[in-house]
Amino acid sequence: MPTLNLIQHHPAEGPGAIAEWARARGITLEVFRADLGQLPPVSAAPVILLGGPYESNAGPTWLEAERQWLAGNLDQGAAVFAICLGAQLLALSLGGNVRRMSRPETGWTTVTFADGQRLKVLEWHEDAIDLPGDAQLLASSDVCEQQMYRVGATRVGLQFHPEWNAESVTTLNEYFAEESPLPRGPQDSIAYQAVNHWLQATLDEWWGLHQLIAEPEI
Repeated sequence: MPTLNLIQHHPAEGPGAIAEWARARGITLEVFRADLGQLPPVSAAPVILLGGPYESNAGPTWLEAERQWLAGNLDQGAAVFAICLGAQLLALSLGGNVRRMSRPETGWTTVTFADGQRLKVLEWHEDAIDLPGDAQLLASSDVCEQQMYRVGATRVGLQFHPEWNAESVTTLNEYFAEESPLPRGPQDSIAYQAVNHWLQATLDEWWGLHQLIAEPEI
C-alpha cells in the first residue's frame, strides 16, 4: 500500500475527511504531530499539511522547525497539499507573504473558482496570503481573495477547510467552546456532502499528478 505523510498541528484538528479518502484509495496515512515535535525525515515524499491556531510567520519554536523542514522537502521536489496554516507555510516557503486581515473569515463561506464553480466551505482564519509570484490563483471569496492557489503541478494551498466534516466541527466546538465561531446544532448535510465530493476529486487529481511525475523514466 502506498503511504502519505500528514502533518497535524493541533489535537483538535485531525485529518477528518482526508482519512476517509485515504482509506477508500488504499493509501496508508502516516500522521505526525508537529506540535509534539514529530516530523518525518526530509525527503521528496508527498505530504499534506493541516491547519492550526498559530501565526505562520511567528508562533512557537516547533513551528520554526517545521518551516525549515518544509523548505528542505520543497528543495527535494516534494508534492504538497496544504490547508489554512499549512497553505500559509507553503506560501512563505515559496516566496509569498502572510498578513493579518481587517476582519476574520469564519463559518460557512462561498468560494468561487476560476472556472466559475461555486462551493460553500468552512473557514476560520484571521490571516491572508499574498501569493508567490509564480502561483496560479484558483479560488476566491468576498472577504479573502486568496482562497486556493497552485504552484507547479503538485503544490496546492487552500485557505478553507474541506477536510472538516460534522464530526470535526463537533470536536473543534468542544475544544474551543465559546471561542469557536463554527456552526452548532443541526448540521447542513448537503453542504458537507458537496464539499466532501469536491475534496475527494481534488485529492485524486493531486495524488495522480504526484504519482505521474514520480514515476521513473524507462
